[in-house]
Amino acid sequence: MQNTNPMDKSILNATMRKFGAPQTVIRQFQYWSVMLRPAQATLGAMVLAAHEPARAFSELSPASFTELHEVTTQIEAALANAFHYDKLNYLMLMMVDPDVHFHVIPRYAQPMQFGNMEFIDSGWPAMPDLGQINKTDAAINQLIKNHIASCWR
Repeated sequence: MQNTNPMDKSILNATMRKFGAPQTVIRQFQYWSVMLRPAQATLGAMVLAAHEPARAFSELSPASFTELHEVTTQIEAALANAFHYDKLNYLMLMMVDPDVHFHVIPRYAQPMQFGNMEFIDSGWPAMPDLGQINKTDAAINQLIKNHIASCWR
């Protein structure tokens, strides 16, 4: 169930805070939050974080897994509407940030233009290169976040 009310700060975990929540949250659901990834490895890169206090994917509740289907369907539609990505990668790394989360990385065969900037997917067509970041600032990130939100259905 999507929450259109203001961000419920009680659900914020350390991983969500590291990725800028509540300011970076695009959509909050009952069990998940979708945030803009402050370091834009590719245009529209996001973090999908679980609210439950789980340190392993298998520790999430069945309800969380059920909602994950709805959330990923909405993410894919919003990013397709916003940026027409070529592929979409979900990376669950959890090496540094232990709370259950995915990095959602839209992939692009060609450079993308947005907000008077060129965004390069330096890993294409192989694995995403999270070490190569498109140098954005808070204003550009806010534009990206707002654009994704406006394309959310």
